[in-house]
Amino acid sequence: MTNYQSFNEVEELVANAKTAQEKFADYTQEQVDKIIESIYQNTLKNAEKLAISANEETGFGNVPDKIIKNTFASEQVYNSIKDLPTVGIINRREQDKIIEIGIPLGIVAGLIPSTNPTSTVIFKAMIALKTRNAIIFSPHPKALKSILMTAEIIDKAAIEAGAPAGLVQVITQPTLIATEDLMKHKNVALILATGGKAMVTAAYSSGTPAIGVGPGNVPAFIESSANIEEAIEAIVSSKSFDNGVICASEQAIVVEESIKAEVVAKLKEKQVYFMNLEESEKVSKFILRETGALNPEIAGKSAEAVADLIGISVPAGTKVLISEQTEISKNNPYSREKLTPILGLYTVSSFETGVATCKALLENEGMGHTAVIHTTNELKAEQYGLEMQASRILVNTLGALGAIGATTNLAPSMTLGCGAMGGSSTTDNVTAHHLLNVKRIAYGVE
Repeated sequence: MTNYQSFNEVEELVANAKTAQEKFADYTQEQVDKIIESIYQNTLKNAEKLAISANEETGFGNVPDKIIKNTFASEQVYNSIKDLPTVGIINRREQDKIIEIGIPLGIVAGLIPSTNPTSTVIFKAMIALKTRNAIIFSPHPKALKSILMTAEIIDKAAIEAGAPAGLVQVITQPTLIATEDLMKHKNVALILATGGKAMVTAAYSSGTPAIGVGPGNVPAFIESSANIEEAIEAIVSSKSFDNGVICASEQAIVVEESIKAEVVAKLKEKQVYFMNLEESEKVSKFILRETGALNPEIAGKSAEAVADLIGISVPAGTKVLISEQTEISKNNPYSREKLTPILGLYTVSSFETGVATCKALLENEGMGHTAVIHTTNELKAEQYGLEMQASRILVNTLGALGAIGATTNLAPSMTLGCGAMGGSSTTDNVTAHHLLNVKRIAYGVE
């Protein structure tokens, strides 16, 4: 695709979106909510079809878990925003004598990764249209077909419920140039950037307001008072969920020495394979490329598939590969983000050294994202939360599903802010109110 063709496609998409959004801006709350409900019903109905498409096209993850993610992105996100007022007067602060009015941003650019393509499209379209915005998706080329399929289902559902055509569109020939043209376009109001570090950096450098996310590198601290069986069940379920492609899945276990033997025994019961030194070194060479980027050959593959690819023998049914580690550095892939069922295991002598180790893991990569602790001591949970440079500190739950709000009361979201510590503009789980501007009528009170 030439620069000229890229420019023309983006110009056409933006022109269509602008026309549609200007009409949509005059819709009532009732009309908007009818459209959102239709999107929810139709994406929920097609959750399995979209999961199969994403898995077949990208080779990442597995169909049953992708169905869960698609269902979450339609049903749980819908339920969390359906009663949110977004049109006209949305709040009357009688005591303050302030009236708040919700207004749309305009056109949103949605950058979509290959790891969670269909669920992220559902989520971003839902929150964009709930706030009367149009959205144009810039898809990862590896997931173009499934992203186009998802957007088509959403667009059809919206139009059937009365929406103007053109609110939901996709760049059909994705290139870096096309994405840059979209992000820098004068009529694009906001970029919702989910993807690799380079793409998120480009979004923040585009001159257009952006909400981006950083990489995850989630430490899971099993503190000495933890319910070990429940902790191991949560960690293994989370790390193997969709073969580890959710960025909030655990990347390293940190365990106190006093309970290590029991933790290791329980891990082995859950079909976790402990690699020896030779196997660990062999696998480590496959985790990262020479550039330091994650190797796509193992991303989103099952533990057994990774073992087969690298040539190590593991028992049938192995869910996670573990390597015992002591070093935390950019050069040690076990101390970094691994979007595949591989975990580092760090042993510590006390709660204090465990906290320090988790902090070091986050400082190495994943600042501002998520940290997990398993404990029955509420004071230690709070102390851990105070110490961690993370936007989400999860207690006694799965990293992958807890961070997105599936097993916690955090806002259901597929875009997790990392705050200033992670180079992001917010620490929130991004949702509809982030795509809504609010103007205020304020009466004099003095």
